Amino acid sequence: MLKLFWSDYIQPLLRRPSRYQVAALCYRWDHDELQVLLITSLDTRRWILPKGWPKTGFNAKGVALEEAWEEAGVKPRGDEPRHVGRYRYDKRLRGGIPVPTDVDVYAIDTMSLYDDYPEAGRRDRRWMPPQEAAEAVDEPELKDLLAGIDAVLTGASR
Repeated sequence: MLKLFWSDYIQPLLRRPSRYQVAALCYRWDHDELQVLLITSLDTRRWILPKGWPKTGFNAKGVALEEAWEEAGVKPRGDEPRHVGRYRYDKRLRGGIPVPTDVDVYAIDTMSLYDDYPEAGRRDRRWMPPQEAAEAVDEPELKDLLAGIDAVLTGASR
């Protein structure tokens, strides 16, 4: 009886709902080789995509562009960001509490990178081939997305 009460009433109250973020998968073609841009996180210095929480006045594509600018200094080529996938990871909030977070990923064709941008000097950024980027990130679903991104972006403007 106590086990049933725990599983049917108490545990559901303790579960946190998934959070939602938007990420920018910034890419470029370098001599017909696809490269993606990774940045380091502020706290753990892990390799990640630029990403953030939804913002008032922005749709998901707008959030992707804004995060790419703020966190990586990206100057887009001009094409509208394209939804290329989704992954889930455990976001650690203040106090170290892990919260499942769903992330929609938008591809941004990148013309260049600015040297002066809001988070310049706070993060490292590096262009990598997709397979190297997949090996550099920690999140399993993001690894899979990066490993297969070449096929998704084939035919994108170069």
